[in-house]
Amino acid sequence: MTIAQGKISLVGVGPGGAAQMTFQARAAIAAATVVIGYSTYIELVADLLEGKEVIRKGMTEEIDRAVVAYQRARAGAVVALVSSGDIGVYGMAGPTFEHLLQQGWDRQSGVTVEVVPGTTALSAAAALVGAPLTHDFCAISLSDLLTPWAVIARRLEAAAAADFVINLYNPKSGRRCEQIVEAQRIISRHRLATTPVALVKSAYRAQQRIELTTLEAMVDSEIGMLTTVIIGNSTTFTQGGVMVTPRGYANKYDPDSGAVKAGEQRGRSLSTGLKVEKS
Repeated sequence: MTIAQGKISLVGVGPGGAAQMTFQARAAIAAATVVIGYSTYIELVADLLEGKEVIRKGMTEEIDRAVVAYQRARAGAVVALVSSGDIGVYGMAGPTFEHLLQQGWDRQSGVTVEVVPGTTALSAAAALVGAPLTHDFCAISLSDLLTPWAVIARRLEAAAAADFVINLYNPKSGRRCEQIVEAQRIISRHRLATTPVALVKSAYRAQQRIELTTLEAMVDSEIGMLTTVIIGNSTTFTQGGVMVTPRGYANKYDPDSGAVKAGEQRGRSLSTGLKVEKS
């Protein structure tokens, strides 16, 4: 007997508001016969679920979500596996592909799989506070449930030393209170105490809360699992209620006239600060 082959759409639904969900995400959910997700994420798309089979899973049942999605798709269902933000950024895309590959799946045969990107918590939080990600940045999760703390600490040290804008996911929970304090301590070895920090909880949701603070004071603020922490680099500043990381135009152009500074050329590498080695 030939088994009908269905489809899995791995759907990032954005930070929470309908206005931040892409047309592609809405279309993927509309086309699905089965919608699977963590209960909180299911609630974010509740208005799109009429007439569909809905399978709700708990916080620690990520692998089970992937297993069920593949089972249903192999039986011919069109499945939307939903996740907040971008499903490929700390989301369900990775575990799902891992499970599929372990079962012998590939793109040339079997169930069709597509990844539908969404607005990340990081980009949503950044938009609410200004332009803190205009230059090089990184994202680090402080959750040590799946990654050893020693690895996380090493990444924090390297990112801080390299002067990246650092974005912290999963900074604190009811059982994990010390990681954010240790992260602050590590980063403070390389940043001024006055370094700007943005704390954004539940971006674009009803419980949204935004606070601009500093590296020194950030652990005194309310921080939880739904908070995205954006820590500026050595050039980041706050002014007029916004947080900005300059791209570096002031190194090459006069900020008032826009003219190229002496020694610089449009479209050419920046010469400022470069050391010329003599042979």
